[in-house]
Amino acid sequence: MKKYKNHIFDLDGTLADSMGDWAETMIGMLREAEVEYPDDIINIITPLGDLGIAKYFIRLGVKSTEKELIDRMHGIALCKYRELIPPKEGAVEYVKALKAEGKRLFVLTASPHILTDPCLARYGIFELFDGVFTCDDFDFGKSKSSPDIYRELCERAGIEASETVFYDDNVGALRAGAEAGLFTVGVYDKSSANYTEEIKDVSNRYITSFKELL
Repeated sequence: MKKYKNHIFDLDGTLADSMGDWAETMIGMLREAEVEYPDDIINIITPLGDLGIAKYFIRLGVKSTEKELIDRMHGIALCKYRELIPPKEGAVEYVKALKAEGKRLFVLTASPHILTDPCLARYGIFELFDGVFTCDDFDFGKSKSSPDIYRELCERAGIEASETVFYDDNVGALRAGAEAGLFTVGVYDKSSANYTEEIKDVSNRYITSFKELL
């Protein structure tokens, strides 16, 4: 993949080994509210961003405002992202290797800046990215399951989709990235293991660890 000039990374489940904690938090909030939710809830909400998740939870029957739900998510998660969640195997080394080769690097995540930025800073790689984007930086409705968000990111960054690699662990995000013209790399994560074959189908390449790319 050395011919590609630009690389876009997801955070949760891709650079950060956070999906277990994040999924536990989300499901815990639904159980506490005593509402029913689909079996594939994590796959559904992963690309949405906090506001999208809050709206979805309310549609499921959670009796809270959007702001209350978002504040609750952040309150539970902030300490973990700032101090505890480890990077995925080989992720930090791979990002540093790409930067050393002169590649342009970006993050596109559904997690907000309040969680994303300190997490990347703790890994020692925040300053290596040419841009860190979250779904909150785009108009609501442009989630990571929509090709439009990738097209807009490329436009804002001044890069060509055909010259860009996108790394993610979520099948919906990878499918949308592929539709936007990106070269897609599916990244294994335990939380999406049930979707491995679908992820492989929509990805140009599939890895179980970033060490495979070093």
